[in-house]
Amino acid sequence: MNREPMRVLLVDDERLARAELRRLLAAHPEIAVVGEAANAEQAIAQIAALRPDLLLLDVQMPGASGFDLLQALDTAPEVIFTTAFDQYALRAFEVNALDYLQKPIQAGRLAAALQRAALRLGMTQAGKPAAPGKLFIRDGERCWFVALDSIRLFESEGNYTRVYFDGVRPLMLRSLTQLEERLDPECFLRASRRHIVNLAFVERMTANAAGGLDLLLPGGMTVEVSRRRAAQVRSLGL
Repeated sequence: MNREPMRVLLVDDERLARAELRRLLAAHPEIAVVGEAANAEQAIAQIAALRPDLLLLDVQMPGASGFDLLQALDTAPEVIFTTAFDQYALRAFEVNALDYLQKPIQAGRLAAALQRAALRLGMTQAGKPAAPGKLFIRDGERCWFVALDSIRLFESEGNYTRVYFDGVRPLMLRSLTQLEERLDPECFLRASRRHIVNLAFVERMTANAAGGLDLLLPGGMTVEVSRRRAAQVRSLGL
């Protein structure tokens, strides 16, 4: 059965660089270049309209950088960074990008990166990606590119939210309400004004003295569910 092509968006401020990527990608019939963007603003609009599976993303662009672009997205596609500046390599891998390609891009390196993209996306026979959505988080100079299903807890800290995953707890400049609007309510529970919990990580639920519930998460962490929301949680049969 033939698979649908992987949908790729090219994001680079240099027209010649985008043309060279198109030339290299022409050797890959499993790839469909669905659009181009010359800056972060254009890319945000293109991502919303075209819903690409993969970005080939320049790091350094006039105005907002590639990292700024990812931070502005609610959920991000997979990313292969492309840049002429090797000092960005470590930072790119810290965000768990698929790969980092230094210009001039070699055909063999691009082919290997595209193969990793197909594996990461888990393309089905129908060509639909099975991978979960991802969240880009920047806290100071550190960045992460995290699958939503690996996040156990979101905790409000004013206009910021602390995100718990893989033993780290970075802060991101986004409110809990903003995050709640784009999370799947079947997977994530708004336990209180301060917390959103990934239900897949709830190990035990017990009643507390305040008439609410306590949710036990891995590592012994407990999140209190407000009394108002307790009935909703009990109906889930955790």
